[in-house]
Amino acid sequence: MNNNEDFSTLENNTTIKIRFRMKQINKLTQFSLLCVSLMFSAAGLSMQKVSAPADIIANAPNEHWRKLNPENTLYLELERGTVIIELNPLLAPLHVENIKKLAREGFYKNLNIYRFVEGFVAQGGDVTETKKPKVGKLAIKAEFYKTTHTELAITLVDDKDGYAKRTGFLNGFSVAQNIHGTQTWQTHCPGTFSMARGDSANSGGTEFYVALGAIRYLDHNITSFGRVISGMEYILKLDRNPKDDSEASLKAYNMIKDIKVAADHLKDTPLVIDIMKTDSDSFKELIKARRNRPEPWFLATPNYTDICSVSVPVRKG
Repeated sequence: MNNNEDFSTLENNTTIKIRFRMKQINKLTQFSLLCVSLMFSAAGLSMQKVSAPADIIANAPNEHWRKLNPENTLYLELERGTVIIELNPLLAPLHVENIKKLAREGFYKNLNIYRFVEGFVAQGGDVTETKKPKVGKLAIKAEFYKTTHTELAITLVDDKDGYAKRTGFLNGFSVAQNIHGTQTWQTHCPGTFSMARGDSANSGGTEFYVALGAIRYLDHNITSFGRVISGMEYILKLDRNPKDDSEASLKAYNMIKDIKVAADHLKDTPLVIDIMKTDSDSFKELIKARRNRPEPWFLATPNYTDICSVSVPVRKG
């Protein structure tokens, strides 16, 4: 083979290598662009312009709001004011039924909020454990979570959570689920209404509490079956301890005047409260705004939403 042939062969080989290398570079470039595109898609919530939470609430149309169901609403009447509690019959029907029976028979009249632990719970009922219900039950089967054969649809808040595979909202209540969405339970966020119990899972029935903080480690250990809609300020103003150990002080300590089912007292105490629907577009936009706050004051944007940081808006109806 002469020198011209050697040069021609070398030139051809070099051209083939260059073309092959260019194809590799093109593929790498395309792959890099794809990765960048996927990255921005995954963080799409942070790229989309969202309104401030206050503006979302103010501009929510009437069809994005609902009325409280008076049959599933309690009036917890304290000396400082009335606490309105919405019950959750979908996730805990036995507890909802039982506490309405107890309320209607007057079980809680003149009992007490006898335990107040700062940042934890305010617990009420019969501290003496001697009062016997006439219609309601002292203890009922636990309803720590609802089991369904298929996925129970929720308004997703986040799929990153330290206590569950995902969190969201269902019928106005903050909830968590297993990975398949076949177990759903109410989360222990501030204002959650739950049933206290002893060591036995099925020992709760009359002694309730209101969560004073985010106490998620109680999820799956306690039946939660409602939440405070208004009047949390009256819970927070409760006395931390009785004035003294006298019988009169213990009897007067954070007295419960009564617990009533709203449906039975609408003439005396009408329900004039609207709740934002948690499956509405306005509420979904509110979740986005909580994920990355759009106001100029916020410098850090975590691209994450803690379930207890999202409050369901309430307005006068």
